[in-house]
Amino acid sequence: MMRAAAGVLKMEPRRLMDMATRNRLALLAFALCAQAAHADVYLEVQKNGTLLLSDRPLSASARRIQADRSSAARRLPRDAQIRRAAERHGVDPLLVHAVVRAESGYDPNAVSRKGAAGLMQLMPETARRYGVTNRFDPAANLDAGVRYLRDLLSVFDGNVALALAAYNAGERSVLRAGGRVPDYRETAEYVRRVRMYYRGLVEAPGQRR
Repeated sequence: MMRAAAGVLKMEPRRLMDMATRNRLALLAFALCAQAAHADVYLEVQKNGTLLLSDRPLSASARRIQADRSSAARRLPRDAQIRRAAERHGVDPLLVHAVVRAESGYDPNAVSRKGAAGLMQLMPETARRYGVTNRFDPAANLDAGVRYLRDLLSVFDGNVALALAAYNAGERSVLRAGGRVPDYRETAEYVRRVRMYYRGLVEAPGQRR
């Protein structure tokens, strides 16, 4: 039996079941009747087996079993550093996050088979163009990569797909393709993946742009 009132859900046991099953059922039930979509969930098991769930701890024995989903968005790797570079050069920080994730998985020491290096996988010539002497310096790599992305967005009139394609395959490849994403499997997959990452970040609860 379930009863809900003022952000509290009470489940009185009908039969014995293991704790994991009870927790799953409790979470499902609470999700259906919670007033706040992203509230924490606290669980307390009474002596008779009744489950009490609430959006706040009702006693010292209550334990949190579901955290605010928006907290994951706030814990993006290198968020402050990426936001500084993005805001300095007028680029959406979530787009930069998506590119960094696709390029290096946030690994500042990543090196590709083609010789790209660092967080935003700068090629040697791109690094030279933007005055970077150490591609493994996260701040310098981010600054140059964001400037490069900004310039590509400018070249392609804000078309994100074309800018991403050029980031992956080079501006000339996009221009040779007649201003379209080149017919390269790797580039098409790269554009798809970055846009998927970006969409996920934009839609994440509590995420700011």
